[in-house]
Amino acid sequence: MPIKMVNATELKSGSTAIIDEAPCTIRSVDISKTGKHGASKCRFEAIGIIDGKKRVTIAPGHEKISVPLITKKKGQILTVNRDASTATLMDLESFESLEMRVSDDAINDINENDQVEYWDVEGQFIIKRKI
Repeated sequence: MPIKMVNATELKSGSTAIIDEAPCTIRSVDISKTGKHGASKCRFEAIGIIDGKKRVTIAPGHEKISVPLITKKKGQILTVNRDASTATLMDLESFESLEMRVSDDAINDINENDQVEYWDVEGQFIIKRKI
């Protein structure tokens, strides 16, 4: 699993992190100041990249948070299943066929033979947008 570790205080709005064992995009960060009896605390609100669920977590400022490595690639749509929000596509570099989930934002925009950008997030694939 290709990840890197950063301190909780280094994460900013718009960055990615693994929260509740799911890759997420950070929407907001609140950092409390250090006090007389303890360290700073970080409160994160995040949206899951794969499932779109909202997650909220609190961590000490010195705690290490996992950051997923995301690979962005291009592909061509072969078939679209709108009922299941899935599509089959061909990678434009390796020419392999992959079946993957389509994000809710992109499902109505894509059609067969369209070129799209898809993300490889921790071994899970998702189509993000039409090119």
